[in-house]
Amino acid sequence: MTPPLSKNPLSKNPLLKTPLSKTTVTVRVPGTSANLGPGFDSLGLAVSLYDTLNITTSDVPGLEFELSGEGEQVLPRDESHLVVKTLDIAWSRLGYSRVGVRVSAHNVLPHGRGLGSSASAIVAAIMAANALVAPEDQQDKAWVLQLASELEGHPDNVAPAIFGAVALSWQDGEGYFSARATPLEAVVPVVAIPDVELKTERARGMLPASVPHADAAANSGRAALLMHALTTEPSLLLAGTRDYLHQDYRAEAMPASAALVASLRAAGYAAFISGAGPTVMVLANGSEQAHAAVQSIIEAGAVASNASQGGVSWRVERLQVDLEGAKVEVHP
Repeated sequence: MTPPLSKNPLSKNPLLKTPLSKTTVTVRVPGTSANLGPGFDSLGLAVSLYDTLNITTSDVPGLEFELSGEGEQVLPRDESHLVVKTLDIAWSRLGYSRVGVRVSAHNVLPHGRGLGSSASAIVAAIMAANALVAPEDQQDKAWVLQLASELEGHPDNVAPAIFGAVALSWQDGEGYFSARATPLEAVVPVVAIPDVELKTERARGMLPASVPHADAAANSGRAALLMHALTTEPSLLLAGTRDYLHQDYRAEAMPASAALVASLRAAGYAAFISGAGPTVMVLANGSEQAHAAVQSIIEAGAVASNASQGGVSWRVERLQVDLEGAKVEVHP
């Protein structure tokens, strides 16, 4: 469990310090899947897809930005990039100010697909900024969680990105908290990533202001069952991933994904929309079911891609649960 952020007295110091010069920090952050079906805005899982960020500081003012991988054709390479904006905010909170910085980012996580690409960028930048200040000013992961949650708007993706495994997160007042749970080795994530994006803002805009009491009660029970399935009895993953709060309302925005989830669940697989979508994830019970799920996704996806509502191509990957979370290396 992590405490809320305490206000850093350095953040009000007009004499801002500069980050450690001529130092390189490398941060590797796992992708994440939020919600896991019924755990809306509270559950998240870290998976073995990784974005890597290298930050090198200099005494010479300026910004250099190298970008490769996902988004390299469309993302900015200046102060408007999420990584640079987050670096500046994190350093300001710590009482520091950017001088010269060289950023090198390699993206593996697809953008706008529900696998935590923005959370990864935010967590990577905060952890890099924190590692590049004087040891006496560095903060712990509870501070990282608080700031990352503030910037992302909720903790469900940033928490597993920071701590790994399964994160159960919540907000109390202005504080964000998270508890970590380790799933059984039998739990194997399989993802079907479509070649279309869906903006989180659009997906959230489709949710109703209120839901029936019966749906809320049913969802609460399934979320509790899911944690039991993940950590004790994976044969209950199908029942545990049943959602009543958000997926049906968003189905219109991602018909091919909704159809794939319905097909997979009818076949007995614990399928759900990853985050705000449109990626589909299956939590398989063991290696054999994971292999079968991959084949079922390929077959079902082929049908969906030919349907009048689809026209979608899918990239299918069998992943692992990441148990470590974000990792930082400092190279003086």
